[in-house]
Amino acid sequence: MKRTKIKAVLDMAASPGEVFVQGWVRTKRDAKDFSFIELNDGSCLANIQVIAGKGLPKYGQVEKLTTGSAAGVTGQLAASPGKGQKWEIQATTVDVISIAPETYPLQKKRHTDEFLRSIAHLRPRTNKYGAAFRIRSRMAQAIHTFYLDKGFHYLHSPLITGSDCEGAGEMFRVTALDPADVQKQGKMDFSRDFFGQEANLTVSGQLSAEMFALALGDVYTFSPTFRAENSNTRRHAAEFWMLEPEMAFCDLEGDMDHAEELVKYLVSYAMEHCKEDLDLFMRFVDKTLGQQLETLISKPFARLSYTDAVEILKKCGKTFEYPVEYGIDLQSEHERFLAEEHFKRPVFLTDYPRQIKPFYMRMNDDGQTVAAMDLLVPGIGELIGGSQREERLNVLDARMDEIGLDKDPYWWYLDSRRFGTVPHAGFGMGFERFLMMITGISNIRDVIAFPRTPGSIDF
Repeated sequence: MKRTKIKAVLDMAASPGEVFVQGWVRTKRDAKDFSFIELNDGSCLANIQVIAGKGLPKYGQVEKLTTGSAAGVTGQLAASPGKGQKWEIQATTVDVISIAPETYPLQKKRHTDEFLRSIAHLRPRTNKYGAAFRIRSRMAQAIHTFYLDKGFHYLHSPLITGSDCEGAGEMFRVTALDPADVQKQGKMDFSRDFFGQEANLTVSGQLSAEMFALALGDVYTFSPTFRAENSNTRRHAAEFWMLEPEMAFCDLEGDMDHAEELVKYLVSYAMEHCKEDLDLFMRFVDKTLGQQLETLISKPFARLSYTDAVEILKKCGKTFEYPVEYGIDLQSEHERFLAEEHFKRPVFLTDYPRQIKPFYMRMNDDGQTVAAMDLLVPGIGELIGGSQREERLNVLDARMDEIGLDKDPYWWYLDSRRFGTVPHAGFGMGFERFLMMITGISNIRDVIAFPRTPGSIDF
């Protein structure tokens, strides 16, 4: 008999009679003449209850089932008299697939997030993390649906690159050189390396996306990016996923309109298609989450300049760990104050001082600020960062000279301004930060299957 997923069984409007399911035992309770088995196969948050009577063949094996064991069940799907469950399976056959020993670490009790990170290979079997990663899967699919419907083209940008988009210098080096040979020579001779020059893992697919936007119109990349930051904060990881749309014939206002439409679409999609899993987070992780998500959908996002934001922060009367002055890069505490306490909704900050932003952002007419935008959201701080790109070759040349950037590795980027340049804009959205926002999960390590952080590369 063909296996049916437990989600499909629980969603059935009427019993088809006999069904066959397979899954893992969450709990088992033995009574005098039968056993109650709660079975879950990962297809949904809910378990299906199995009633296994003593008259079953191999009932002795059923009695040996423990939490974490795997089994296949054939039986009649019947209305359940128990509260909170529509169906149960009255087993005619229970086939034991494997027996988990008593040392199985996920027993029926509450485990801390710190402990579960130490067994990240097993934590998807818990309610919380199973729900988190089903949501992650569904939201990745929603991103592709959104852009397919808008006529964007999906670009697979390279993960190995010879250029640094952000100018941060915090990149992972990629090399085929033998460490013993490097030690013997006393230096890294990149001319002898695989690519003949220094290569790194990418921090962004933006520069590649710009090239394709200037040919295909509207494109997006959605892929892993890497930062070699020795940071142990709850918002940072060495490997994370970034969504980066890039749009030709688009200015800063259009960029913000697009970002707001995207976020509202994704939140609405999650509330419609991930209701059961989201409900777990609303009940057990953050009881204000439902209202926050409704606010994200229903209220327009605020917009103001960086200059005005600095004035608000300086006059708010709150003492920050990092003092606020014009020209600083705002810290998470400043961003969260604006979104959570001052505006109480998402807010776009625009027109930052050119000194604190990368070379590719379009210079404003004042010559002092650039057409940049950051989207700040409650609970997270910065969710999106983007800009209108500098499409004028002479201005881009001057900007690269100003910051002392070697133009040779960017010859191809400058070509795009030389041949058929047009105004264009785009942004990057940290996918994990978005997931933190819609689940209420407070640590980025808990929305990544196997997080890569300083000193941690297990699993």
